[in-house]
Amino acid sequence: MTSLDKPTSDKDRTTHTDQQEADAKTVTEAALFEAFGGARGMVETVLPGLLFVTIFTIKKDLHLSAIAALVVSLVLVAVRLIRRDTVKHAFSGVFGVAFGVVFAMMTGNAKDFYLPGMLYTLGLALTYLITTLAGVPLIGLMLGPVFKENLSWRTRNPGRKKAYAKASYAWGLILLAKCAILFPLYWWADTTQFSWVLVALKIPPFLLAVYLTWVFLAKAPPPIDVFAEMEAQEQAEKARKAEAAAAATRHQEF
Repeated sequence: MTSLDKPTSDKDRTTHTDQQEADAKTVTEAALFEAFGGARGMVETVLPGLLFVTIFTIKKDLHLSAIAALVVSLVLVAVRLIRRDTVKHAFSGVFGVAFGVVFAMMTGNAKDFYLPGMLYTLGLALTYLITTLAGVPLIGLMLGPVFKENLSWRTRNPGRKKAYAKASYAWGLILLAKCAILFPLYWWADTTQFSWVLVALKIPPFLLAVYLTWVFLAKAPPPIDVFAEMEAQEQAEKARKAEAAAAATRHQEF
């Protein structure tokens, strides 16, 4: 009996399964890193607000704090442009800071620098929950293109749709919990206390949501690569046409 004739042992099957799970986790980690910006994206999210509250705590100067936050956001975008990196996370930070600056300048209340971001967080939390209840979880819409599966998970991969639903519920509930802490503080706490709590809550809820998303997707069935399927179909169609042309040529020769 040759090695090819030998039946696959339980150990070999287990090793193959473990390797598949490891590959799935690696792919999921890379996709989440790309979708949510990774460590650099987190820095770009936190730094403007941190600079704002630090300067305001020391100087009590709303204009100086707001301008400094806006300038550092623009610098972060410029650095990405110079390095030719993806700028979507940095640009979203600039828009958020710009809206915060406008709100704070209009009202003269330093806490309003954070109000647009809080409203966005509340809206995003509700969007996660509503889209999931509607059968199109937002995480799936966001990560489908990253995994090259587009919307195939909706009808062809129910296990993956379930994982996306769990992840979207997790994001929605975590963001709602964050809002439940911040909105009362916005009304009751002083500016310095509120600002430091808000900055402290930037990263931990985000990391928790990303971790839960990773857990759910790592255990889900692998994505269906619709791009590879389309390429295979195109190649098959080209081969069919070539075969038909060759057959027609042979027929003409006879």
